[in-house]
Amino acid sequence: MFSKILIANRGEIALRIIRAARELGVRSVAVYSEVDRNSLHVRFADEAICIGQAQSSNSYLNIPAIMSAAEITDVEAIHPGYGFLAENPHFAEICESCQIKFIGPTPENIRLVGDKMAARTTMQKIGLPIVPGSTAVIKTKEETLKTAKKVGYPVIIKAAAGGGGKGMRICHNDITLVSSFMTAQAEAEASFGNANVYLEKYIEKPRHVEIQILADKFGRTLYLGERDCSIQRRHQKLLEESPSPIVDSKLRKRLGELAVKAARSVNYASVGTIEFLLDQENNFYFMEMNTRIQVEHPVTEMVTGIDLIKEQIRVAAGEKLHLNQDDIHIQGASIECRINAEDFENDFMPSPGKIETLNLPGGPGVRVDTHIYPGYEISPYYDSLVAKLITHGRNRQEAIKIMQRALSEFIIAPIKTTIPFHQRLLEHPLFIKGNISTHFLQEILKEREEE
Repeated sequence: MFSKILIANRGEIALRIIRAARELGVRSVAVYSEVDRNSLHVRFADEAICIGQAQSSNSYLNIPAIMSAAEITDVEAIHPGYGFLAENPHFAEICESCQIKFIGPTPENIRLVGDKMAARTTMQKIGLPIVPGSTAVIKTKEETLKTAKKVGYPVIIKAAAGGGGKGMRICHNDITLVSSFMTAQAEAEASFGNANVYLEKYIEKPRHVEIQILADKFGRTLYLGERDCSIQRRHQKLLEESPSPIVDSKLRKRLGELAVKAARSVNYASVGTIEFLLDQENNFYFMEMNTRIQVEHPVTEMVTGIDLIKEQIRVAAGEKLHLNQDDIHIQGASIECRINAEDFENDFMPSPGKIETLNLPGGPGVRVDTHIYPGYEISPYYDSLVAKLITHGRNRQEAIKIMQRALSEFIIAPIKTTIPFHQRLLEHPLFIKGNISTHFLQEILKEREEE
């Protein structure tokens, strides 16, 4: 096991990793920007080093500054968390060249599956169903129109690199396709430094279901059930749950076995997720693979009792998994609400500012992952996530009831948050029935406008 690791991240995930490291007997080093000087991850780490100004490019994306901090503090490994440099193969390579372990998969793995087009091709070769679409990156509008005609409208253009909805456009006809093709290329280039895009058939009202995997360096790969991440706004997840309301044991086993096959095909060793789209007939298609810990990992932890961060660190340290597939059992149901500093009543406008009043919910079945405290200043420089509220019940209905109660106790003032949105969502009859899709949020917002 490592004796000391550096966390190349901030906020709740940095604090989460520090806690896991401490329980493993591993010392932690926090890095922080000038504006994060008073953040809890700085306070609770064993050591902390300022690496730059507020802007991410000058701090949390500043590889030379992070590596300098790692060398000064003599760490053995770096945990990237999620976002920032977590899926940057160049950063992973630099860690390796400095004899510092990157807590994640190999640079080759990140590079292969980080390119969605390459991942699509790889997974198709090993038998995973993929959404009909282009077989390679599309370079011209003529090629785009030809592919769209072949698969049929509607179609979706996607950036080959990156994620988060950037470089992604839905098109219903030739006119919008041509303009969207150029817009998607420009956005992909600006966001990821890679203008490559590809085209897929757009599946109407799909569900977004992902399989959590865990693999060591000795050939053991496990799947830990699924998460339903269909509640999204502009391709950004807002609520996740495990298990999915529509996945039965037979489908779970099928998806899990395919996810394991996918991971083994690239000799994957770490935590990761294989993401699928399910259509209204429960046909499923490989979408992408994520080579990092996910924001929504706590719901899997709640239903399996497995600490994914600890396992990720153990695997990176070269330890064998002490679990078999038969040891994995889904117990009850868990839901996670992402609490963002955004004004739901004003088109989710960011709401930075100072927290003057804070009450965190508690009681049986409630977990809160957060880095905020009374007096904490929410910065406009970073992601608006301020807390993850997670509940666990004997079944989905109980998990919903506990979440409704917990949301009513959660007070963050005077800033605006998405708590009112989640309260409205969890009372919706269709959500309670589990009848949702990636379009569900748009339908709720439309209902609200018509009231």
